[in-house]
Amino acid sequence: MLNVTSVLPVAHETGRCERPRSVVAGSRAFVTGRLFTVAEVAAAMRVSNMTVYRLIRSGELPALRVGKGYRIFEADLERFLEGRSVHVEGG
Repeated sequence: MLNVTSVLPVAHETGRCERPRSVVAGSRAFVTGRLFTVAEVAAAMRVSNMTVYRLIRSGELPALRVGKGYRIFEADLERFLEGRSVHVEGG
């Protein structure tokens, strides 16, 4: 499994949203974890902020709207990156 915290040391060191907690949204319960900003995700993926915004707008990368910005759950980022991984067969 991909370890996003090793790629995002700033968010890991600050300890934001360290403790997962259960939240009920409508009829489904889900567990929240660390939240990352668009800039933190862009830095981890080594892409521009605009690329992350495009992924969010297209629905490829789930995000929460917080004020005027977005936050991305660590688990959603891990799922997104794992789904994009390329497996090369040896020749």
